[in-house]
Amino acid sequence: MTGIEIRKVTARIGAQVSGVDIGEPLDEGTVTALRAALDEHKALVFDDVDLDDEGQQAFARHFGDLTTAHPTVPAVAGAPNVLPVDSERGRAANHWHTDVTFVLNPPQASTLRSITLPPYGGETLIASSAAAYRSLPEPLRLLADTLWAEHTNDYDYAVPEEEVDEVQAAQRAQFTSITYRTVHPVVRVHPLTGERGLFIGGFAQRVVGLSATESRKVLDLLQAYVVRPENVLRHRWSPNQLVLFDNRITQHYAVDNYDGLPRRLNRVTVAGDVPVSTEGKESHSITGDASHYTPVVSAAA
Repeated sequence: MTGIEIRKVTARIGAQVSGVDIGEPLDEGTVTALRAALDEHKALVFDDVDLDDEGQQAFARHFGDLTTAHPTVPAVAGAPNVLPVDSERGRAANHWHTDVTFVLNPPQASTLRSITLPPYGGETLIASSAAAYRSLPEPLRLLADTLWAEHTNDYDYAVPEEEVDEVQAAQRAQFTSITYRTVHPVVRVHPLTGERGLFIGGFAQRVVGLSATESRKVLDLLQAYVVRPENVLRHRWSPNQLVLFDNRITQHYAVDNYDGLPRRLNRVTVAGDVPVSTEGKESHSITGDASHYTPVVSAAA
């Protein structure tokens, strides 16, 4: 391992990585350095990468086993671990979320690789939920530490609620073809760093013990800290880029500001463990079997 350079992009989240060819097999020292950088900066940007789908999967495997593409949405043909995040297929995820939190053990990390980019717009926002937690006033931190929230895919972040045509209706039906409901701690303890982060986002629809109206107010209050501009990396895509982010302690948002022009990123995610609360209690599933998507690994394992 020689020559790796890590340059912060913002004070609270994001770093540019240079001096490493992620298209080649990485030695243990390099992987350790990249993991440490990911732990610190939450999101890493790699420029001028020479990767195809297989190369993206090989890079992601350095950080753990892969999930399949998605619990309900089809993968790229011939690549069961690759999800096409494609504007032409209705995947403009212009809503804050953490990937696949409606299953028991969401991915630990996500990689996005630029395939087709519009001439303007199409940025991805990535927010540090650790910075958000740290910025909470003490009374809110104490409250959040005790809360649990139900996450479900019955709310589709990628298709507007007002389905205006048959295509959107079909996309929603596919996304919700298996209903998942999982209860996670609102504050998750990161298994590697011990940091606390707000584990909420678009799939978190109800706080356990509160009404729907009360839940929305509490979740919106906490979410407002996540999306403060100082906690957010606004990444403008360039050709041949890959972004790796820690799905356990970030949220992200695909900005729909490119007039419906073609935009595609390919996503590969790394299998994660079951979230753990500040009291050491694990998340639990209410409904939905995701074993075809990712094996369940307990944080205590």
